[in-house]
Amino acid sequence: MITLYHCEAARSFRPVWALEEMGLPYELKMLPFPPRALAKEYLGLNPLGTIPFMIDGDTRMTESSAIGHYLATRYGPTPLAVAPDEPEYGAFLNWLYFGEATLTFPQTLVLRYGELEPPERRNPQVVADYAKWFLGRLRAVEAATAGRASLCTRFTMADISVGYALLLAERIGLAKDFGPAVTAYWQGLQQRDGFRRARAAEKQAAVDQNVPARI
Repeated sequence: MITLYHCEAARSFRPVWALEEMGLPYELKMLPFPPRALAKEYLGLNPLGTIPFMIDGDTRMTESSAIGHYLATRYGPTPLAVAPDEPEYGAFLNWLYFGEATLTFPQTLVLRYGELEPPERRNPQVVADYAKWFLGRLRAVEAATAGRASLCTRFTMADISVGYALLLAERIGLAKDFGPAVTAYWQGLQQRDGFRRARAAEKQAAVDQNVPARI
């Protein structure tokens, strides 16, 4: 049984969504955000104090995009992965990691210096600069999704990776600046059964485990 440690609407939503899309059994352990401050015992499992943290037998993983790649290849075959002999393999890998490294990173600074830091440490200039950075990088997604519902010729783990970045953007107030193609793409992702099941799963687990909702 796969065990996944998760905070509602955090990066760990990527593997929750992936698990639901693949129909794999898993146990979801909810934590308050940020767990390194509010769930000190968690540091005994994951010294980084970050989420996600996935346990699968002897495997331990902390990187959300890599977990999606792992699930698709370890538990495939699945259409959620693009095989090395397919023409879009390089594009698939690029978008898979673009979602975290290029799109999520600047948003974490917007969130930290706009909401999470104490009032005296918040920095509107950092928030503005990194919001602009994120929206500039999002132009690549706008171009790639013009007239299409997925980044590759079918829905894959790359869409889960980038889709989470769009979820975070909505959470921190940046979705109002999406272009028309990204807006349509994001609306389509939210209609997927896997996405809806993942959202329902995290909310129900939070209630069952008495973990306060993050949003």
